[in-house]
Amino acid sequence: MKIIFRLFAFLLFVIFFGFALKNTEEVVLHLYWNAQTKSPLILLLLAFFVVGAAMGVLAMTSTVLRYKRELANQKKLLARLQKEMEAEATSKNNPPMTDLFIEQVGI
Repeated sequence: MKIIFRLFAFLLFVIFFGFALKNTEEVVLHLYWNAQTKSPLILLLLAFFVVGAAMGVLAMTSTVLRYKRELANQKKLLARLQKEMEAEATSKNNPPMTDLFIEQVGI
């Protein structure tokens, strides 16, 4: 499976590298206030991809942090419930000592 994944990754790299070599012409990117910049098309595509990926990661950060916090709370709850179950199991295994009760009461 690892070999198939590496072959697939290498194939994608070759395809994207060929795409980059075919798109080296300079293009003009018109910005606001009559500003413009000239750069190769592949660099602009790469820049917009990186900015988009970064924005996606930032958008997911709050959700991931909320899930991590909820997971920590659930782990604490599970540990507490396990301790309660262990305490209950030990109390069922150890019945109350009736001899001590009789001696204390004086019967």
